[in-house]
Amino acid sequence: MPLPDTFYCAQQINIPPELPDILKDFTKAAIRTQPKDLLQWSAAYFSALSKGECLPVKDRLELNVATQKTDTGLTPGLLKILYKQLSPKKTCSKEELQAKWKGLCLPVAQLETLLSLGSFGSDIDWMEFFALGCSALGGTLISSLKFACEILTEDETGGAARIPFDTFVRLYTYLAQLDGDVPQERIDNFLSSLQPQVNKQNGMIQVSNFYPSRKGGKQRQKAVEERS
Repeated sequence: MPLPDTFYCAQQINIPPELPDILKDFTKAAIRTQPKDLLQWSAAYFSALSKGECLPVKDRLELNVATQKTDTGLTPGLLKILYKQLSPKKTCSKEELQAKWKGLCLPVAQLETLLSLGSFGSDIDWMEFFALGCSALGGTLISSLKFACEILTEDETGGAARIPFDTFVRLYTYLAQLDGDVPQERIDNFLSSLQPQVNKQNGMIQVSNFYPSRKGGKQRQKAVEERS
C-alpha cells in the first residue's frame, strides 16, 4: 500500500534567510555571463562560492566576438575571469586550468591547442598562458597586446587601458620569441621606441602608445607591426 502524501504547512517549512540573496546574485551573474551550458557553469559557480574562491562571473554583459575570423569560444570577458581566478598563484597546475576552463564552458580543443603552442608541462606559468589567450583573441602580435592591456588595466572601460610597462615587456617578449620570426634586435628596438612615452607616464604604457587609431589608417598600422 503506497504511503500517503505528506502535507506541510507554512510554519513547518524553514527557508534559510540567506537563500533569496544567493539566488538573486546567482541569477544576475548568469545573465551577465551568458554561459553556453548553464548547468555546467552553475556547478562551477556554486563550487567556487562554497570555497570562497573567485566566481566565474563576467564584470559586465559582453557581446559575442563576431568580428573574429574564427569562433574560438574564448572572449576578453572569459579570459579576464581566468586571469582573476589563476593569476594570484603565478603558476597553476594543468588540472586546475582544465577545471576552470571547463567551468566557463569553453571548448577543450582550444585549450589543448594553447597548451601545445606553449609546450606547457604539468605546471603552467600563468602569464605565459594568458599571453597565448590574448593571441587567440587578437590574431596579430599588436592586437594581442591591445587585448592584454584592455583586460589587465584598472582604468574604466573606454579609458586609456594603462598597464605597467614591465608587464607589457614580458607579454610582448614572450609572444615575439614564441613566434620565431621576430629577431631579438627588432624586439629591443620596438621596446626602446616606447620608453620615452612610458617615462612620461610613470612607468605605464597605454594602448594609444603602440596601437594605431582608426584615424591614420593602414600605413601607421603597418609601421607599428614592422617595428614589432
